[in-house]
Amino acid sequence: MTRALVSLAAVAVAIPLAGCSIVSDLVGGPASQPERDETTQEIIEEGDADVFALKVGDCMNEVTEELVSEVPVVPCDQPHDEEIYFDLTLEGDTYPGDDVIQTQADEACLAQFEPFVGLAYDSSALGMYAYRPSEDSWDQMGDRVVSCVIYDPAGQVTGTLAGAAR
Repeated sequence: MTRALVSLAAVAVAIPLAGCSIVSDLVGGPASQPERDETTQEIIEEGDADVFALKVGDCMNEVTEELVSEVPVVPCDQPHDEEIYFDLTLEGDTYPGDDVIQTQADEACLAQFEPFVGLAYDSSALGMYAYRPSEDSWDQMGDRVVSCVIYDPAGQVTGTLAGAAR
């Protein structure tokens, strides 16, 4: 019973994204792009990256802020806390509200968990949450992407969690 409650709580976590223009205004310049391999597009250098530059397969370290604009990325062959395993693009012109986006994020991330990991979420030791648009990023940046993030509560991992079946 405890695992089910923990599972439901983990699905309900999502981190809103700040708009790039807001970030630029605060820090005085454009947000960072991750250093990528030209052929594979994998991140090849550790550093801070604009959250809007993240792609499925990117690995990063945990961010504890509630509103995120940059994240610490790292090549996946190095120890890291998290990995983006799925992106969902939301539809619509008008911001539907936090609750609607949270529900869509929960449903999409949960539906894609088992195909990615190879084990149902309720049977897995792994956790997940989502980066999701904030009202400001939706309105000011046209942000419609929910990024599903997977992690191991036991600690850092090296390599992808794709097919981990744990």
